[in-house]
Amino acid sequence: MAGLGFPPFGVPPFGAPRFNAILFDTLPIGARIIIGTDASTWVGNFGGVIDGVVFVTNARLFSNIGNPVDGLLSVVRIPVRQISYVSY
Repeated sequence: MAGLGFPPFGVPPFGAPRFNAILFDTLPIGARIIIGTDASTWVGNFGGVIDGVVFVTNARLFSNIGNPVDGLLSVVRIPVRQISYVSY
């Protein structure tokens, strides 16, 4: 099928499960979470996932070398596509 212009199975939208459902499925609301993106790290409390966007409450942004960039923000929205790693 791949040679006929169809994507192979296992590639969205056919067989791949949703990334955010796997990554955040068992994480309770309010859990302490660290989310790494390309150039920074967010530390805060997990607020949920809606339409491919992760909500982090009481979040603080840190640079790659670990220095705080800004003060606490009440809510931060991070697109799942920008996430490099998650730790909790």
